[in-house]
Amino acid sequence: MSLNLEAARRIISVALAHGADHAMKPLSVVVVDAGGHPIAFERSDGASPGRFEIARAKAYGAVMLGLGGFALAARAESQPSFVSALNGAFDGRIMPVAGGVLVRDATGQVIGAVGITGDTSDNDAAAALVGIKAVGLTGEA
Repeated sequence: MSLNLEAARRIISVALAHGADHAMKPLSVVVVDAGGHPIAFERSDGASPGRFEIARAKAYGAVMLGLGGFALAARAESQPSFVSALNGAFDGRIMPVAGGVLVRDATGQVIGAVGITGDTSDNDAAAALVGIKAVGLTGEA
C-alpha cells in the first residue's frame, strides 16, 4: 500500500477520533510523503492556528532523518549541538520531539510520516500510531 491521499485522510480521521475518544486536547495532524511534502492536514476545532507548523516539523524531522520522534528527542538530549546543527541545515524545519511518527510499508521502507500536536507528545504519538495501523501500515514513534 502506498501513502496516498485516501490513506492520509484515513490516518487523520482515525487519529482525530482517537484523540476525541480519549479526551485529548484538540489535535492537529499532518501526513507527509517520503520527501517531506504534506499530503493532507486537519486540525480539530479549538486547535490553535500555529499547530500546522509544529505538526509538520515533527513529521518532517522524522522522515528526513529516518527516526521517530522519541529517537529524535533522545538524540537531541544526548547530542544537542548535533541536533541544533541539523535543524540549521534543514532551515529550522525539524522539531525533535515525540509526535513525529515514521510510516513504513510492508517491506519496512519509509514511505512518509505523520506529525501530531495538541496534547502531550506521548499522546500525540499514540494517536498517530492508531491512525497508521488503521490503514494497514506500520508506524515507528
